[in-house]
Amino acid sequence: MLWTGPDDSDRVLVLAHGAGAPMDSEWMTMVAGLLGERGVRVARFEFAYMALRRVDGRRRPAPLAEKVLDEYRSVVALLRRETDAVPVIGGKSFGGRVASLVADELYAAGGIRGLVCLGYPFHPLGKPEQQRTTHLASLSAPALIAQGERDAMGSRAEVAGYALSPAIRIAWTPDGDHDLRPLKASGRTLADNLAHAADAVAAFVA
Repeated sequence: MLWTGPDDSDRVLVLAHGAGAPMDSEWMTMVAGLLGERGVRVARFEFAYMALRRVDGRRRPAPLAEKVLDEYRSVVALLRRETDAVPVIGGKSFGGRVASLVADELYAAGGIRGLVCLGYPFHPLGKPEQQRTTHLASLSAPALIAQGERDAMGSRAEVAGYALSPAIRIAWTPDGDHDLRPLKASGRTLADNLAHAADAVAAFVA
């Protein structure tokens, strides 16, 4: 795991990467740094398919989210063995979706305190009819989704029509896309939007 933030913080957030970029991508590093500044200790990790890229340099497509649930479970188990913290779990896009699929199981067992998704992929790109929301309708674990208002995998207008559990809060990032990046015409910057999201996530983790 790649740790960022104060070593003595009991506010621990496990973050998995998105489908196409590693745990130390510029985006993940910026978010981890902003959260660290806000008192959150962030533990980043990589799924095996992404870690293999470091070995042979080959880009691999992300597997089905359901195929890597045990990898996420193993990371949480390792963290619980090595620290006293009961973490919040989550991730960017694909990583957040994987976390959401194990959240209730781990929450019921007392292994986590909640769930954070950064740009949840409510549906595949260009396929709004293929919603990935069935488990979110009955989610029990407290959850925060930081979502861009223009996200092509779940815009504000689209998400308004979904049946989501009352355990889920959504922090809308003004004019943000799937990476929370705004259009220049909005007058906002990516730094503005990432700080906005980090404020919401830090408050939730606390």
